[in-house]
Amino acid sequence: MSAGRSKVAIIGSGFVGASTAYALALQQNAREIVLIDAIHEKAVGEAMDINHGLCFVDEINVYAGDYSDIKDCDVIVVTAGRNRSPGETRLELAHKNVVLAKEITNNIMKHYNKGVILVVANPVDILTYMIQKWSGLPNGKVIGTGTALDSARFRHELAKKFNVDVRNVHGYIVGEHGDSQLPLWSATHIAGMNVLDYAKHHGNAFTEEEKETIKETVKKAGATIIKNKGATYYAIGITTSTIVETLLKHQNTIRTVSTVMEGQYGIEDVAISLPTIINSDGAERIVEFKITPEEENLLRESAKAVKAVLSEVKNI
Repeated sequence: MSAGRSKVAIIGSGFVGASTAYALALQQNAREIVLIDAIHEKAVGEAMDINHGLCFVDEINVYAGDYSDIKDCDVIVVTAGRNRSPGETRLELAHKNVVLAKEITNNIMKHYNKGVILVVANPVDILTYMIQKWSGLPNGKVIGTGTALDSARFRHELAKKFNVDVRNVHGYIVGEHGDSQLPLWSATHIAGMNVLDYAKHHGNAFTEEEKETIKETVKKAGATIIKNKGATYYAIGITTSTIVETLLKHQNTIRTVSTVMEGQYGIEDVAISLPTIINSDGAERIVEFKITPEEENLLRESAKAVKAVLSEVKNI
């Protein structure tokens, strides 16, 4: 799909929604961006602010709208929800944001006629699962940003450790976007070599303690940023914009997005993140490959953790 005729709706004009719109405009990933917010004036202000700088970028139509503008959207981004407070886990947000997500889904589907729904609001795995079910759309038409940002953080930490360009580091954080997430060390590579082999061949010590430190740094990154500045929004805005680009341009990119499992690694009826091919149709398929028994067990435990919360909110 050509970005020249692309239309994206962003529901929620808070820090994350506005940062996503800003990133989309800077990266020229859409030609029409509509901001929808319960406080319409907030969406108007954000649209004006972005528009006033577009003469230095390109001609993009950014405006405040309402749910009727969902019609003909190629991607519908859901960012609206309560922000995570200091010390609060993403899963603790479930009861507070599921009710709002149900209302948003009902409003979307009144005007929906095409496109992929991309869930960013937290807890993203819970909301992705629920919106997939409420929407009645085929599996894969609703995806969540999941651990895409966590995977980017993981690559960043490894790039610092080994002093290499982050673009030469490839690795995945999978499972829940939250406390039970895990790195797939068996599928982590630098310049085509497994990270452990790379460390060995280039004289870099990489101990189990260092691996655990990186894992914990990535897992706690969001909480650390919230503690220091109150919210996270720049990196998730860029991450979301990149996923939208993939959806608009049918790029068949592999991202660790959240989708409803259908038996992969023995997991089903829950949304978690795994490396997934995404394009303008949504999530085409999950890329299953050989992981270690320990990683597979941890992945299943992560799915169980998300299911435990789902069991409490499914009937809302």
